Amino acid sequence: MALRFVAAAAIACALSPSAYALDYPTKPVRLIVGVAPGGANDTVARLVAQALAERLGQPVVVENRPGAGGNIGLEAVVNAPPDGYTLLFATSANALAASFYDNANADFARDIAPVTSLVRGPLVMEVNPSFPAKTIPEFIAYAKANPGKINMASAGIGNTTHVAGVLFMMLTGTTFTHVPYRGGAPAVADLMAGQVQLYFDGISGSLGYIRAGKLRALGVTTAQRTDVLPDVPSIAEFVPGYEAGGWYGIGVPRHVTGEIVDRLNRDINASLADPKLKARLAELGYATMGSSPAEFGKFIEQEIDKWAKVIKFAGIKPD
Repeated sequence: MALRFVAAAAIACALSPSAYALDYPTKPVRLIVGVAPGGANDTVARLVAQALAERLGQPVVVENRPGAGGNIGLEAVVNAPPDGYTLLFATSANALAASFYDNANADFARDIAPVTSLVRGPLVMEVNPSFPAKTIPEFIAYAKANPGKINMASAGIGNTTHVAGVLFMMLTGTTFTHVPYRGGAPAVADLMAGQVQLYFDGISGSLGYIRAGKLRALGVTTAQRTDVLPDVPSIAEFVPGYEAGGWYGIGVPRHVTGEIVDRLNRDINASLADPKLKARLAELGYATMGSSPAEFGKFIEQEIDKWAKVIKFAGIKPD
């Protein structure tokens, strides 16, 4: 698996341009997003779609296809004509689903050619303000003294918010009771109500509550601290090797020509370099990435391999 995305990128670049590639695009482009409208994924997708549309000279229409850990949206892209008019808003959920769903109708690594990475943002390890631990070392000590008594919320089994907690357990020797929810909003609501004690949430979903003092942030999951919560440490400062987070990028059906992939890569990366878009994404807690197709493919393969080990360790299965 480790070379499939890189190979897909190389194949896309090697294919001869077809006639429609010469004046691409001549009609609206669809951006398939594998989650329902309104969440952080959808917000980022719409910001990128607007910026890309200005450079392509054609509308980029966001189309939400939620379900099955992003596989519904993935299948829609894989089954679309490889003409560059259907794009995948690729996410960390797709990398998780590659190992989580054994019988999916589409293979993220095999069937999608990477175009470019977009942004990356941390999750926040957070607790109710009444929780006795105020730091990560205090939390680890409390968890070890009370094994299995901490209820950890997630936005769903196999979700990024779930496996980030599993990785924490792996590296610290702690044990939590997993409580899956159907989405992040009810998980946050129960955390604030004290029904659960721990949640690894996407930063944009909890930032307002943290700033208002309704939730206590113990740490962020990226290797470095984030500018939007500069006083909150990285978990890795106390748990060596810990790193998790959400990321987004763009992919296309595997046999889209290299000329179209290059055009999309160039225009998307130029959009990410725009100070206005970069600032808006930073307000949401995301750092812009940008990459070549091959670099993005390598990154995705590393993510798939990393989380496959975590999923296997925890024996996580679809509900």
